[in-house]
Amino acid sequence: MRSLLFTTFLGLFSTVTNARSDPIAIADAYFERQVPIATENLLANIGPDGARSSGALPGVVIASPSTEDPDYLYTWTRDASLVMKNVIDRYLRDEDDSLQSIVEDFIPAQAYLQQLDNPSGNVTTGGLGEPKFNIDLTPFTGSWGRPQRDGPPLRAIAIIRYANHLLDTGKPFVVLEFVWPVIKLDLDYTAKYWNTTGFDLWEEVSSSSFFTSAIQHRALMEGAAFASRIGQPDLARSYFKQADNILCFLQACVSYWNPSEGFITSNTGGGRTGIDANSILGSIHTFDPAAGCDPVTFQPCSDKALSNLKVYVDAFRSIYPINYGTPTNQAVATGRYAEDVYYGGHPWYLTTAAAAQQLYDALMVWDMQGYLKVSSISLAFFRQFDDSVQPGTYSNSSETYRILKNAVRWFADEFIEVIARYTPEDGSLAEQFHRETGEPLSAKHLTWSYASILTADAARSGVIPRSWGASGLEVPSKCESNAVPMSSVTFSVKAQTSWGENIFLTGSIDALKNWSPDNALALSSSDYPIWKVTVEIPVDTRFEYKYIRKLGDGSVIWESDPNRSNSSPGSGSKTIDDSWR
Repeated sequence: MRSLLFTTFLGLFSTVTNARSDPIAIADAYFERQVPIATENLLANIGPDGARSSGALPGVVIASPSTEDPDYLYTWTRDASLVMKNVIDRYLRDEDDSLQSIVEDFIPAQAYLQQLDNPSGNVTTGGLGEPKFNIDLTPFTGSWGRPQRDGPPLRAIAIIRYANHLLDTGKPFVVLEFVWPVIKLDLDYTAKYWNTTGFDLWEEVSSSSFFTSAIQHRALMEGAAFASRIGQPDLARSYFKQADNILCFLQACVSYWNPSEGFITSNTGGGRTGIDANSILGSIHTFDPAAGCDPVTFQPCSDKALSNLKVYVDAFRSIYPINYGTPTNQAVATGRYAEDVYYGGHPWYLTTAAAAQQLYDALMVWDMQGYLKVSSISLAFFRQFDDSVQPGTYSNSSETYRILKNAVRWFADEFIEVIARYTPEDGSLAEQFHRETGEPLSAKHLTWSYASILTADAARSGVIPRSWGASGLEVPSKCESNAVPMSSVTFSVKAQTSWGENIFLTGSIDALKNWSPDNALALSSSDYPIWKVTVEIPVDTRFEYKYIRKLGDGSVIWESDPNRSNSSPGSGSKTIDDSWR
């Protein structure tokens, strides 16, 4: 039987005992072998020529070739954009010239998707928030957590990176005619909807989400600088203004930071603790080495981000049997969040790699600035490695700096050691690995898993990313929302009822209570048998909905399938007339 333990192949440490091995040597060997494998497998998942992407059109990044248990043979805007950002970065580092054609296929594919009518709307009514599509670039019309507002800013970030390269190499016509229109649509969507809730990156909670807010802020900052570069000063000012508003939102207007417990609350809704890989991913994907350890943008080496990392990692120490017996100052396998039940709730390769990457980013900045700082907020993080350390600033010439830096490097590589332990011998990476056995689980050959290994390796190797303008930012003294104009939508349904029965309404957006029968909107029976309710809904918003019947005993009867769908007007009011079915 094929061993599931990559470390058996390496022969670098025992899987039977908890004897502490040398994670630095293991990480060195793992990356040396795994980076070419991850690269090959990532490219295999990009159409049309990828070995596992049959049926995908040019430039389409499939999430996974898995078609059942689960079916991930789709393209998600978020995942595709994160993967393509990695591809673009590698191309611009002169690692592989053949990647250029993939990038240049990706941009027109995204331009086509932007214009495609879908369940979230069209290009002017919120359709850019549609999270996933079929790999032949047709809309996915099944029920899903929509809209998701992280896709457009992530796509803008990736394409702006390439667009700057095109300008640097004397191709302004290509940028203005073909690339800028794609970027602008995403930036305009982000500027308009950043203050409107949507589903988080795990597609489960509809609320404000740290990852989404952080990515939106970065996209508008980069977008403003790019707009200025191509002679669009009015747009640049508009994007900068909304970026400032988001920064204020991140720091002051929403309780993302939990000061009493020292972690970032990843979602403002959902009923969970909020301790979530969402926050780790938000920090590493908004890393700007020019900003140092700035807590304003939750940079990876900031005291808040380090405190948050400790709380996040510790949340998994006692829930996964494969972590049992690991000392509290050593790395463990991590998942999305402790309450996770998807596929039974297991560790993920990409989240464990993200923990390592945050630490590699921190190490890079400490080396660049020549010191590290311990504050009362980050003290618990650093005392994992030196229980006598005190708050203060430690220069790179001090013994404390040497001890802490070496311990953090060791700690970071331990996360890679964990991944190596549960990587199959062929180097393939699924979405998850079993909490008890370490066996790969869920979607096979997950593209994002491969990308996470490549970005962690780049950070470990000291590849300095381009600044996106996070340095020296100040939180505005007054937070301003970007209120989306509202329209009045009257829902009117003809329904015969018995004594004690009432008609309610729920649907796919916040205004319709996100499919919650408990919080569904009550309709008035004053014009019986016509039941009515008027709801304020953001203009130009596509939504799905159903009426439900609540009986006197509290039981609920839903209308028959499929879900109804409609959209709010661009202004004014609208009445929707239905009959119970």
